Amino acid sequence: MSGNNPNEFPPEVLEAFAQHHKQYHEDPDAAHMWDPIVIGVPGGAVPCLLLFHRGRKSGRALESVLQYYKRGEEIAIVASKGGMPNHPVWYLNLEAAPDCEMQIASERRRVRARTVSGVERAAWWQLITAEQPQQLEYEQRTSREIPVVVLDPLN
Repeated sequence: MSGNNPNEFPPEVLEAFAQHHKQYHEDPDAAHMWDPIVIGVPGGAVPCLLLFHRGRKSGRALESVLQYYKRGEEIAIVASKGGMPNHPVWYLNLEAAPDCEMQIASERRRVRARTVSGVERAAWWQLITAEQPQQLEYEQRTSREIPVVVLDPLN
């Protein structure tokens, strides 16, 4: 991790994230599938979406590119933050204002974020860790339960 702050990613990881975010604006269809090997996560290309959310403190429009998982027609994202001790800012923003938008490749739609728990979370977690085993390592790095967030479509 960068410096002494356990809540920061190393600069090269932040740069890779920034490049992927930029690509999502320039060529969303190409950015949809991203290979996280550039940040040291093996396993091949993964599907990513662009999440549009509001800053809970600033009220500013914000964007985050995140890997997503699909179960039937449902879409979920995971607030693992690489197993860091604190939740990612985007997750805190969704807790404060769950109505947001997501873009998958070129398709953008309004959604409402909800954190799942119990049996529903267990089913998602099994799917997520089978698809992205790195999440099990993140789970071991942190004492917090890693939130799984389902993005339910709004009209």
